[in-house]
Amino acid sequence: MKFSRLSISGAAILGAAVLALAGCSEPTTESETSTNASGTSAASGEKTVLTIYTSEPEDKVDEINRAFQEENPDVEVQVYRAGTGDLKARIDAERTSGKVEADLIWAADAPTFEGFKKDSLLAKFDSVETGDVLEEVVDEEGYYVGTRLIPTVIAYNTDVIDQADAPKSWADLTDARFADKIVMPDPAVSGAAAFNATVWMNNEKLGESWISDLGKNHPMIAASNGPTSQEIAGGGHPVGVVVDYLVRDLAAKGSPIKEVYATEGSPYITEPIAVFNDSDNKDAAQRYINFVLSEKGQKLAVEQNYLPVIDSVGTPGDAPKLEDIALMDASLDTLTKDRQRSVDFFQSAMN
Repeated sequence: MKFSRLSISGAAILGAAVLALAGCSEPTTESETSTNASGTSAASGEKTVLTIYTSEPEDKVDEINRAFQEENPDVEVQVYRAGTGDLKARIDAERTSGKVEADLIWAADAPTFEGFKKDSLLAKFDSVETGDVLEEVVDEEGYYVGTRLIPTVIAYNTDVIDQADAPKSWADLTDARFADKIVMPDPAVSGAAAFNATVWMNNEKLGESWISDLGKNHPMIAASNGPTSQEIAGGGHPVGVVVDYLVRDLAAKGSPIKEVYATEGSPYITEPIAVFNDSDNKDAAQRYINFVLSEKGQKLAVEQNYLPVIDSVGTPGDAPKLEDIALMDASLDTLTKDRQRSVDFFQSAMN
């Protein structure tokens, strides 16, 4: 499967490849508050105050907010930042007490948003423009939309491994020359890693045999993508499996690390965004979403080392063009029903 562009405005069919696992807390797993978010959408003076619950990294979401507020001086943006699992717990608690105290949710994976939609937590868009957005990231019913593409890739330390010897495919990782050199996140901890395990288990080119062979190379299992990327960059385990933007972030800071998009395809998440039904500021919230999806907003995403969801802004660094990135497909039914079996099998194979 390749990326493609939506040719009409409004909602489009959601591709199954975007569907990561519910509860996924990638790209961040730690819980923290980044600004003085009050969890309310009350007005302050003449300004509309938008509160966003998000798992976006603090520096990246702050940059987006500054750019949005420059173009929308009548809106003040406040942020509560945490991993998606912690955000879900906060939302559940607020819902039980009577009302979700935020306007927007911006987090890692589509199935979480499907759950929000099923629970009637989300407002249907009436003014969000998705005409230029990749159809794979747009909810067909118009309740949420992906904002950036975050594939899982192979990465390697360029001081330890020459480019010619670097793995090019998932199959390459089972080669004996990479024994005791691989690091990857734990699918029992990382939602994105659990998604990967499920996709690999159900891929006709990989499956159980590939995971078993990978286990014979004794990979180090890190808690999440963050420490995985650091381990690769430090050279302790010079080959790894990690989300791509972290590799580019480290490389931009001078670390000897490089990403490779596997020839068989890359599983990926899309960091969707949606408006809560309880929001009193739905028009301003949809303005915010339109900014994130705009050419300016997507150029910022590229500058932040993400792959964009529109194809007119290019890709970061030497990343491939969107149309040249192969994806790994899995159905929503598979991703939900086969998750635990896949995680259990993966963990057993790595021991």
